[in-house]
Amino acid sequence: MGSRLTSVRLRTTTAAVAVVAIALVVGSVILVLLLRASLLDGLEASAEQRASAIADELEDGRTPTGVEDPADEPEEDPDTEPEDEVWQVLGPDGQVRESSQPLVEALPTDNVESFALSGAESAYLVETEDTEDGSVISVAVSREEVDDSVGALVPLLLLGLPVLLLVVGGTTWLMTGRALAPVERIRAEVDGITSDRLERRVPEPGSRDEVQRLAETMNRMLGRLQHARERQQQFVADASHELRSPLASIRQTAEVARAHPGALGEGELSEAVLEESARMERLVGQLLMLTRADEGALVATPRDVDIDDLALAESARVRRSGLRVDTHAVAPGRVRGDPSALGQVTRNLVDNAVRHADGQIALTVQERPGAVELVVEDDGRGVAPEDRERIFERFVRLDEARGRDAGGSGLGLAIVAEIVHAHGGTVTVRDGRLGGAAFTVVLPAG
Repeated sequence: MGSRLTSVRLRTTTAAVAVVAIALVVGSVILVLLLRASLLDGLEASAEQRASAIADELEDGRTPTGVEDPADEPEEDPDTEPEDEVWQVLGPDGQVRESSQPLVEALPTDNVESFALSGAESAYLVETEDTEDGSVISVAVSREEVDDSVGALVPLLLLGLPVLLLVVGGTTWLMTGRALAPVERIRAEVDGITSDRLERRVPEPGSRDEVQRLAETMNRMLGRLQHARERQQQFVADASHELRSPLASIRQTAEVARAHPGALGEGELSEAVLEESARMERLVGQLLMLTRADEGALVATPRDVDIDDLALAESARVRRSGLRVDTHAVAPGRVRGDPSALGQVTRNLVDNAVRHADGQIALTVQERPGAVELVVEDDGRGVAPEDRERIFERFVRLDEARGRDAGGSGLGLAIVAEIVHAHGGTVTVRDGRLGGAAFTVVLPAG
């Protein structure tokens, strides 16, 4: 794996070990404290019971079990080791009345959790109980078993915690490596994808997790990039082909004029050059419009636009050619958008209708709830159902010969689709009531 992936793996493992280590240390401390407290509670209860039993025996006038004669108490004998349980009865005057065995010093008259008794190797827990005559019974119980139990647990924890952390770290390292292995395969595959190999796809692990969703997202992205590249290549190829046609026509006319000076009539060469240059100018303008569409710059300055005014202006333009234009269904309709771009939509649709009409076209503008609809119809041959989606693609001409003769480049309807979609609308084609095609544009109302 690469250093970056290993770094992620190492950081994940380190974080997991750190969290588990903190949890285990805190848990171990709590366990030791709880064990110690539990054992001390047991000693305390045992001492309390013994003190109560001694108090009961004294109240009954009996001598407590295990009494030693205080007179036998040595002044100080460091070699005498106290029993695990010792007790004393101190009178109101503070003198030892009775005890379980001779002790160098008197036991405390208050409860003490840890008391160092002379001659004992471990501390004692002391519990006391007052009697009715003012005496104090003190019972001391050795804490040796408590200390031994706690002392035996601590080394086990000190040995077990590192082992457990090693297991956690190793398991996390392996599991993280397995989880990141598909990511590394995706990275390696993406690293080998170039602009001329966009058909490649990253492997999908099939694990139904975030890594699989990442792979699926990247494959969809690669698909979009591949489609965009293929579309761009096709666009460049078609544009080159379209531009070559008028250039070839100009060159051919010029070569004929040079080789045969009298073959062309007066002004025929200049007319041919002007006609083909105008055709090139229209094509370049259309290409620039599509470039703006690809860059998302078609709606640069949105304003209120009256679609009915655009429709009536185009109808007046084509009427001068002698074509019958029906505009009786043009009603007011206002949208929000770019006036120049929407004017291009209307002009392209009208020009397309004129190009395919036999003698009549019709324009309709009407308002719908939240939208404005523009319909441009002709009485031509219409569009076959299987071509109604393809006709809006770039450089598509259903009638190649007719399209070229009429100056069409196959970009007019593609420009219409791009502009309409940029304005949040839709454009479709269907059979019209005049017998030909009916192009319908629906735009959000302004």
